[in-house]
Amino acid sequence: MRSLKFQTVDQDSFFTRLDFRTKLVMMIVITLIAFLWESPITGGLLTLGVGIACLLAGVKLNYLANILKFMIPFYLFLLITMALFNVDQLKTLMNKTELTTFLEIPKNFWILGGRKLSVEGILYGLNVIFKTLTMVLIIPLGIFTTDINQMVVSLVRAKIPYKIVFIFSSTLRLFPLLVEELQSIIDAQRLRGLAVEKMGLIKRARVYATIAVPLILNAMTKSQKLEVVLQSKAFSGSPNRTFLYESILSRTDYLMMGVFVGLLILAMILYFIWGIGKFPWLLY
Repeated sequence: MRSLKFQTVDQDSFFTRLDFRTKLVMMIVITLIAFLWESPITGGLLTLGVGIACLLAGVKLNYLANILKFMIPFYLFLLITMALFNVDQLKTLMNKTELTTFLEIPKNFWILGGRKLSVEGILYGLNVIFKTLTMVLIIPLGIFTTDINQMVVSLVRAKIPYKIVFIFSSTLRLFPLLVEELQSIIDAQRLRGLAVEKMGLIKRARVYATIAVPLILNAMTKSQKLEVVLQSKAFSGSPNRTFLYESILSRTDYLMMGVFVGLLILAMILYFIWGIGKFPWLLY
């Protein structure tokens, strides 16, 4: 059986040469800026920039497409609920007594009859979508461009307790095995004549529910074996140990850390002083 690597980036790029501590700063700063900005314009530009960076770093396009495909139902639900129910907050943000109606639901419609979908609600829903997309895309940009061994050493050098680092790295190593095992179970069912892709949504959910049972049991078996191995090797979790790999911050790393911190400060100044990034910016 072919083993899978968690690191999906095959090409060398600027991001693969950065230390993981620098990428941690990048991930934290971009996440904070995504939370700070309320405008769908600035949020969309931030999401676009992170997406382009992922492609330049070598994150596979089909991976990004699968993320979007998986999140589309959630985003549609989010957009509709924001447009229908997020009224008081938007009135406060816009300093308005009434919102602009985009669509009014007939009064005889079940439960939602008489409610209005507002333009401001749709725009705010887009902003929330861009926030979540940015946070989802920044993770592969930081993790998929880093070797797990280098990641472990970097986290230890960042004074994170070694036990936590070990749990984190073990999860990253176990995840590809679970994905491969899941694919093997699905392939075995297809060989028995079970066409999952031709089923309806409810039947497909039932099939995946039956798949979850052996998958969880196998994961528990692997974790128990790992526990036995660690006990046999007298694992203590002490950070006072030697590492095969080194993690050294270069001048480029220090420079990029400064750039990211400066970017956060600049975003806060623009937001609180000039209002760039607030919800009504360039909209009204």
